[in-house]
Amino acid sequence: MVAFAGRSGSETTPQQRFERLLELPPSAKLVYRVLEDDAPLTQRQVREDALLPARTTRDALTKLKERDIVEERLYVPDARKRLYAPLPVARPDDATR
Repeated sequence: MVAFAGRSGSETTPQQRFERLLELPPSAKLVYRVLEDDAPLTQRQVREDALLPARTTRDALTKLKERDIVEERLYVPDARKRLYAPLPVARPDDATR
């Protein structure tokens, strides 16, 4: 069983997530890209893959979670850790392709 944390009752569309992602700093975009390539990952795994300091990684993940761009799950082997996975994003013009 996987537990989800930080999900709000209102669902956002992939286009809305894309627009929110554009507003974030480059470090958050890099973290999202790393998660897109190899999710789910722990914070440490994201930090190692992105080559970012711990504080920057933590801040980026927080911003991504707050904007409903990344979901946080319980890491079953160690309940003190969390797994992070990206939610789908789509450019507004992707629907016409």
